[in-house]
Amino acid sequence: MAVTLAEEIMLLSLDDESGAVRERQSAAWAVAGGILLDLVLAGRVAVEEGRLRVTDPTPTETPLLDERLLRIAAWAARRRRDPKVTEWLTKDHTKAVKATTDSLRARGLVREEQRRVLGVFPVTRHPEAEGATEHELRDRLRAVVLEGAEPDTRTAGLVALVHGAKLHRLAFPGVPRKEIAPRLDEIAAGQWAAEGVRHAIRDMQAAMVAVMTVTVLTATT
Repeated sequence: MAVTLAEEIMLLSLDDESGAVRERQSAAWAVAGGILLDLVLAGRVAVEEGRLRVTDPTPTETPLLDERLLRIAAWAARRRRDPKVTEWLTKDHTKAVKATTDSLRARGLVREEQRRVLGVFPVTRHPEAEGATEHELRDRLRAVVLEGAEPDTRTAGLVALVHGAKLHRLAFPGVPRKEIAPRLDEIAAGQWAAEGVRHAIRDMQAAMVAVMTVTVLTATT
């Protein structure tokens, strides 16, 4: 099975040696958004005008996606109208991170370690177990963003999620954001996918900006 968008975002956010999640809050939004986008690309979910709707409950044969698809369908069925994307991202982002790291561990891409902070508090970390997948991912992102290569649909979608969640430092360490922002904007707005997918990306980017802004404001008040 191909590595999912959510798993690619987790690989970018996990520190290879310590296994800690960097930029945890922003990464969590992007991971949840990545699962939604993969379901959109698979024709299972539609995102229209900021709202979420299951269009086909058939399994994708990817366990991470199928588990979330079942959860979305059950949650949406209890509501009177199609729920907002922001509602699902808010509900699922922390759970999506755990599900995604569990999936990476099952694939053998990370390992799980139990550690103690200050010798007292138990924490779970996921350091790298196999580096080739992340290496290929970073090469692909550099080729598209820094070298001007034409993105395929999934890579362009990944770039749009990274841009929307402001994870530039994780995806392009050492490269100033202002140097790549125009290219990221170009890719996110480009004619790289069907109109429905482009609209879904736009709506998910707007949703991530909204929930991240609320999170920052709440944390500072």
